[in-house]
Amino acid sequence: MTGWNYVGGDLSISRGIPLADEAGIGALTLGGYLREVTQAYGPREALVLREGDKVVRWTYDELWQRAMAVARALVACGVGKGTRVGVLQTNRPEFLASLFGAALAGGVATTISTFYTPTELEQVLQMSGISVLLLERSVLKKDFADIVTGLEPEISTAAPGALASLKFPFLRHLAMVDSDRGQGAIEGWSTFLARGNDVAPELVAAASAAVAPADPGILKFSSGSTGKAKGILSAHRGVCLQLWRWAQWYAVDPAIPVRMWSANGFFWSGNFAMALGGTLSRGGSLVLQRWFDAEAALKLMEVEKATFLNAWPHQWAQLEAAPNYATADLSALHYIDAMTPIARHPTIATTWREPAQAYGNTETFTLISVYPSGTPDAVTVNSHGLPTAGSTLKIVAPLTGETMPLGERGEIAVKGPTLMLGYVGIPLDQSLDDEGFLRTGDGGWIDAEGRLFWEGRLNDIIKTGGANVSPLEIDAVIREHPGVKLSQTVGVPDELLGELVVGCIVPREGAVLNEDEIKGFAREKLASYKVPRRVLFFAEADLETTGSAKVKTAELRKLVSERLAGEAA
Repeated sequence: MTGWNYVGGDLSISRGIPLADEAGIGALTLGGYLREVTQAYGPREALVLREGDKVVRWTYDELWQRAMAVARALVACGVGKGTRVGVLQTNRPEFLASLFGAALAGGVATTISTFYTPTELEQVLQMSGISVLLLERSVLKKDFADIVTGLEPEISTAAPGALASLKFPFLRHLAMVDSDRGQGAIEGWSTFLARGNDVAPELVAAASAAVAPADPGILKFSSGSTGKAKGILSAHRGVCLQLWRWAQWYAVDPAIPVRMWSANGFFWSGNFAMALGGTLSRGGSLVLQRWFDAEAALKLMEVEKATFLNAWPHQWAQLEAAPNYATADLSALHYIDAMTPIARHPTIATTWREPAQAYGNTETFTLISVYPSGTPDAVTVNSHGLPTAGSTLKIVAPLTGETMPLGERGEIAVKGPTLMLGYVGIPLDQSLDDEGFLRTGDGGWIDAEGRLFWEGRLNDIIKTGGANVSPLEIDAVIREHPGVKLSQTVGVPDELLGELVVGCIVPREGAVLNEDEIKGFAREKLASYKVPRRVLFFAEADLETTGSAKVKTAELRKLVSERLAGEAA
């Protein structure tokens, strides 16, 4: 899967093996991908959604049929090659039917976060230029039919297919996947699907065959910590390469089929590629949960005998705190990192390790450097992996863009076959350098073996007393303390040191911590200049996060500065 060489001998450049030498890669369009996995695994269960007494199960054959039904309806709505189709849904079967249906019709699936506020949704609808919006009406306390109607009142009065909006000038069709009752221009699901009754499947097949791997396939939006969301357009090839790769990176064992529980939104590239690729590429089943609820998740994992738990670290504590955690039978779980808290559950026995030695972003549709699951620590040496096939990484000087000498720190720049086609509305020459590399804004270095070492955002690196300190390194140590639930280290201005290293801690429930205890714990594993000079304690609600649950460091720095100023007053 990966390999390397560096160009120039003493320069920080690392390359993956040639893309042509990569094994295990199939069809490189999303329509072709679904066709291939359906042909391989047709009668197997592809997904299950269990809510109360209602259980929905689709085989691969049924997923194909449902996606074709959506594709025929989209063709009837005038969707053609490159038409953008909005998918505003949680993790439900119709999400997959909508996404693959858009691909089969030749369109570009545009996945939209259900976490967006009305203001954010308005921005994304305008930026994306979607022509069809397939929405889920009821998501927790949100009613997206009412929300979009509030954004554009004409939706409430226009006939289906006749919308002419000055605010959303490309939007013509809307449909609700969770209701058969229409509302103004928004059609019920069965009515929308009936549009495709007169569209021949052969026409959809011809449209799908006309799509090339280099064509736009998916439009996703970043959930960055500042400014508006960025629309990131990816080619079919880039998306499909990652779908095929994730099953390999996970080292899926044919004897232990993947039954992947996931409640994290498929509208984010990471959850999309990890869950769909890690599951469908090997004939597994997606155990869907529309939104995260710890108690319900444990019940779902138990009754559906989930073998794979796909959760973010901030969800582990919630699972452990759930009232049914101690009594849940999680013995089927295999693909759960042995080093995570959940792996300590009395019913779980696993030695599997997640491919955590990795680096990537939405612009590269997840990873561009990685070590697969099971790679020995002696090989990874706490790095962030080797470049993926066909990819090149280099370290450049942040100000000049000049390639750094081997082993020296600088800004990570990347290019390769999964790199985005570009940001929506931004010329490519304003996004990439003269050699076609994306400057990531992340700091790191490359060693003589070609391994990448990521050290965090360049603007997050703390410069204290003349030394560069990585918050990631500090937090990795502090989070090992049994009383620490969350740790986020930041630097704040200091007249003497330049920046003061401050640890921001959310204690676990019931834990009693103090500043000296945390400093002493950190001092056991960190050089003295890396140990936080101050440690502040916060409630979890105090730490504002982005849509991907990352703490907004700019907001945290402001909060820390205010608290320290208050102490000094």
